[in-house]
Amino acid sequence: GKWHMGVNCKTRRDHCHHPLNHGFGYFYGMPFTLVNECQGTDDPELAKSLQDTYWFYTQMITLAVFTLVIGKLANLFPVKWKIIICLAICGLLHFISWFSSYGFTKYWNCILMRNHDITEQPMNLQKTTSNMLKEAITFIKRSKHRPFLLFVSLLHVHTPLITTEKFQGRSRHGLYGDNVEEMDWMVGRLLHVIDKEDLKNTTFVYFASDNGGFLEAHRGNSQLGGWNGIYKGGKGMGGWEGGTRVPGIFRWPGVLPAGTVIDEPTSLMDIYPTVVQLAGGAVPQDRVVDGHTLLPLLRGTVQRSRHEFLFHYCGVLLHAVRWHQKDSGTVWKAHYATPVFQPEGSGACFRRGICPCFGDGVTHHDPPLLFNLSQDPSEANPLSADTEPLFATVMGRIRRAVAEHRKTLTPVPQQLSPYNNIWKPWLQPCCGTFPFCWCHEENNK
Repeated sequence: GKWHMGVNCKTRRDHCHHPLNHGFGYFYGMPFTLVNECQGTDDPELAKSLQDTYWFYTQMITLAVFTLVIGKLANLFPVKWKIIICLAICGLLHFISWFSSYGFTKYWNCILMRNHDITEQPMNLQKTTSNMLKEAITFIKRSKHRPFLLFVSLLHVHTPLITTEKFQGRSRHGLYGDNVEEMDWMVGRLLHVIDKEDLKNTTFVYFASDNGGFLEAHRGNSQLGGWNGIYKGGKGMGGWEGGTRVPGIFRWPGVLPAGTVIDEPTSLMDIYPTVVQLAGGAVPQDRVVDGHTLLPLLRGTVQRSRHEFLFHYCGVLLHAVRWHQKDSGTVWKAHYATPVFQPEGSGACFRRGICPCFGDGVTHHDPPLLFNLSQDPSEANPLSADTEPLFATVMGRIRRAVAEHRKTLTPVPQQLSPYNNIWKPWLQPCCGTFPFCWCHEENNK
């Protein structure tokens, strides 16, 4: 399914970010992410957020090049032609990125790969659902005689809402509901194959989502990004519950008691140590691992999650901290920064398309906004020293936890820097002779 971690680092074929370079033995899916451009709609997604940035840098670099050229020719200041040429090339790449975002996104980003080979460029969205299912089912049947890990990252409930004709109009909740219905059917098909191949009692299944509903995804009056119920905020909003609280559904007949509901904070980072334990391994001891195995909690041998603190980031900035108080079981949350909703009180960043992580798009809180999630899961009533006797105690404990947490972090290069965001032709995955990157597996056969 959707990998969304990219492919190459220095050349078109180094595949440094590819799943096969990170522990997986087989891959079929999208190396990038699903965007509206993949469907060819009139509502571009990447263009909306990136075009302004690309154009701004293009103008600034062009101005700098002209200034340096004039200064060089007039002997106003010494500068090497090599520097001017490099800057000009950088400006040209930003211009190409800006220009290509208008129409070429579908061909550059919307591709399917099997292992290191591109099978569709651009991908045929009408066949993606059946292709994904076919690949997953074939993998289960191929691997049933040995231990296996199957990670299926569905393209469903993500805009654009790709829904096959069979499921259109099935739900009372519009296109998003139809999409959920089809996703449910796909999960059912996979579970049916596991049962049919007599793997039911030996297979641990974990169904989850990577984030809450995308509230800003609208077309007219239709909400395309889901709904987060009583929880505030949504996808890409740092620490609000609507963005971080997601379903966790587990299945392992004969091992996990059926029908059990566990109301404890866990994390998707727990998948790694859980899988390692299931495989009979041990997590590395030479570093801090943020996740904890879920098996004791799921089996009922412990009643409390090992996560006393969870840290919610937006980009590289810590926006909120959750404290699961051990002695009382109370769950507190402190917000250091929250997105500025546009329009005010709307509950989302409709004018921006997605909430920013920093700058004028966020409000910094000193003291932080504190909520008692055990009593106020909607985060509607921030507490203060006047209204909450434990305010100072709770904030002091959270401050110490943040300080301890930051000691475990190692600074790394900014992955979302302007340079890393510009389109680089020499890294572009291409199934033909660049720039003529068009192919389809069936047509090729």
